[in-house]
Order: sequence, then C-alpha cells, then structure tokens
Amino acid sequence: MKPGRSNPVSGARRRRHRGPLDRDRLRRGARLFLTGIGETDLGRDLKRTPERVAEAWSTEIVAGYRADPARILATSFRAREEGMVVVSGIPFASVCVHHLLPFRGTAHVGYLPGGRLVGLSKIARVVDALSRRLQLQERLTRQIVDCLDRALRPKGAACRMEAEHLCMTIRGARKQESRVVTSAYTGAFTRNAALRAEFLRMSGRATSPAGRGPRPVRKDRRDRS
Repeated sequence: MKPGRSNPVSGARRRRHRGPLDRDRLRRGARLFLTGIGETDLGRDLKRTPERVAEAWSTEIVAGYRADPARILATSFRAREEGMVVVSGIPFASVCVHHLLPFRGTAHVGYLPGGRLVGLSKIARVVDALSRRLQLQERLTRQIVDCLDRALRPKGAACRMEAEHLCMTIRGARKQESRVVTSAYTGAFTRNAALRAEFLRMSGRATSPAGRGPRPVRKDRRDRS
C-alpha cells in the first residue's frame, strides 16, 4: 500500500462492523420493523417474514461481510503480459448505507499488469464481496481499485460502475430509470488520459474526442439525509 493511502476494506471500516452476522437479532429487528409500520398481527402471510428476512440478509444480501477480498486475490501468478486486462459487465447488487434500500447495476474493472495476473473470476468475486455490504457507490468503486492495487501491484487499476438506486427512484426525487455512474483510477490511469479512454472503450463506454471519460454522476446529497 502506498504511503498515505487508507485501507478501505480493513482498519477503521472493518472495526466498525462487529460481525459475525447475528441472525437472531436480524429476526427480532424484522419483527420490530413490522410493528413499526403497523403490522402488529403477524397472520398467515407475515408469520414467517421475520425468519425469511433474517435468512436473506445474513446469507445473501450482506454476506460480503464474511468475505475477505484480499484472500480472494491472494493467489496470483507471475506473467510477462503487459496488455490491459478488462472484465466488463459484472452484475452487482448492494444496499445504500443511508436508507437501507438496494442499488444494482454493472461494474467494469481493469488493470495494467505489473508482473502479476489473477484469475478473471476472482475479479468478479471481489466485486461481489465488496458490494454485498452496506455501501456508497462512490466508496465501493474506490475500494475495488484499491483492493487490486494492494494485491497485484499493477501499473494501474480502473473501475467504472453504473447503477440504479431505489433511494432515488422510489423516494426523494423519484426519478425513474436514472443511473448513477462512478469511476475510480490508480497509477498510470490517473496520469494517462489515453489509457483511461482505452479502458472506457474496452468496457463499452464511448469517450469524448479529448479522450476523457464520462464525469461521475453523483447523487444529490439532499437525498442522503
């Protein structure tokens, strides 16, 4: 890790999550939530809802807390290849940390090898591990490139994510079909506009004539309150 760079998947962030996932508390919390919205009589349709909620959240929705992205990328191999590696169109689903509403979309991840390569499926697994937590899309995008940076020491890493956020489409602004686009770069990608343009082209995104990629579209901060 380069001097001055924080580790987004360990340290303070990891200490704030007091795992392991507590299924019993999730069950009680779901029951309390139902009571809070006025569903006090858990009849036939709602009888098993707290259990279903606990199972879904603990085993799938935020299962990424159980995964270690560094361990996923721990097995790499030496290689002389220097061409850019891009895995595009990786589906992901996550949960907004501010409203506990889902957002989902696709991730495009690339890196410029610096002497080591990793199995392509591991990149998709890292996206899955980091997205299946409470997240901000901006932070998630940065975590992915930093994780690749630490594990592979590439000449540079890049990630672009596009997603639809329910906290924008069913509440707040209620702008249907709006998409949030974020990008993050390290190393050579931060210095070389041509490399960024090539990454965007390989990941299926057209670039401007100047070779600059699309500017990230950020959510209105008023929707985060």
